[in-house]
Amino acid sequence: MSNALVIGASSGIAQALLSQLADLPDVTQVHAVSRTSQSLSNPSISAFSFNTLDEDAVKAFITQQRQQGITYRYVVSTVGVLHREGNEHQVALKPEKRLEDIDPKQLQAYFEVNTILPAIWLKHLVHVMVKGSPSVIAFLSARVGSISDNQIGGWYGYRASKAALNMMIKNAAIEYGRRNKQVSLMAYHPGTVDTGLSKPFQANVKPGKLFTPEYTAQCLIQLLVGAEAQHSPYYIGWDGKTIPW
Repeated sequence: MSNALVIGASSGIAQALLSQLADLPDVTQVHAVSRTSQSLSNPSISAFSFNTLDEDAVKAFITQQRQQGITYRYVVSTVGVLHREGNEHQVALKPEKRLEDIDPKQLQAYFEVNTILPAIWLKHLVHVMVKGSPSVIAFLSARVGSISDNQIGGWYGYRASKAALNMMIKNAAIEYGRRNKQVSLMAYHPGTVDTGLSKPFQANVKPGKLFTPEYTAQCLIQLLVGAEAQHSPYYIGWDGKTIPW
């Protein structure tokens, strides 16, 4: 019996993941981490609220888990940003259509959420993954983060930050392989999911290709359960097909 961890647990995909992970026969407890407090009715799911981008907060959480002897079989981070409204605390983000749209502050914001946050978690999770049996850490990436598959350009900040995330995962997989040989790392492309992240772009989605959070969560669960460390790291889509790095 083991535990699962979902980072960014307030998102649409994460909410679907929580209940599906809790239903797995080998999972006793699911820990849901998010920046905002959550009200959960399932006794198998425990909520934790702190800034998931604050390394001190992440380190304190992981240290607490280690002291309690808690380790994780499944870890999924659903944190990511494509667009957002600006305010006094954060810069507005909108995918760039041409070179003239590139803005240094927007690039910094993309990398902060899409690359640096996962890197912080990769750094500390190595201490709390199950040893002696398979475990997996998955981050929501995107097909547009593939360098070799990029045929149309645009979306500079989002593409580059997801490509950098993929490199973080691929690089960390080498060290994880030395320190805990049964951990698999995964970059997961969920497809276009009916959440706030894809709302402005759903008009261009082909019929049948706009997925529910529950469906893409189900696809991810199947990949998590079937992951094998000998094939780590994975860069894989919802359909189980490998994506070129």
